[in-house]
Amino acid sequence: MTKDIVQSFLDDFKVKMMILDIVFLNNRVKNAQTLALLEIPVSKQKQIIEELAIENYSEGPIEDTNFVGSPLWVFGKSIKGHELYIKISMGLPNRSTICISFHIAEFPINYPLK
Repeated sequence: MTKDIVQSFLDDFKVKMMILDIVFLNNRVKNAQTLALLEIPVSKQKQIIEELAIENYSEGPIEDTNFVGSPLWVFGKSIKGHELYIKISMGLPNRSTICISFHIAEFPINYPLK
């Protein structure tokens, strides 16, 4: 994966998020527990996504085998002393972007472009 490809994805993702917003799957247990533990409101959650950079890239694009309709991208970010595992997708055309995972990492995250 190259820095240019990751930057292009992030640029496109952030523009789409700005126009069509983002859906957080915060009803998932791990996501909800992390938000409660770290006291992160949805507004801060969105800001964390907006701040993702090439250095936060871990893996992707990964084929979507579930339901979001577009490849998944994984990023990591340190928040309040915890490494967060963040999995996002562009979502379907003309629909919101999606944040599938937003929780404390269960394993160390690899950052190949750091």
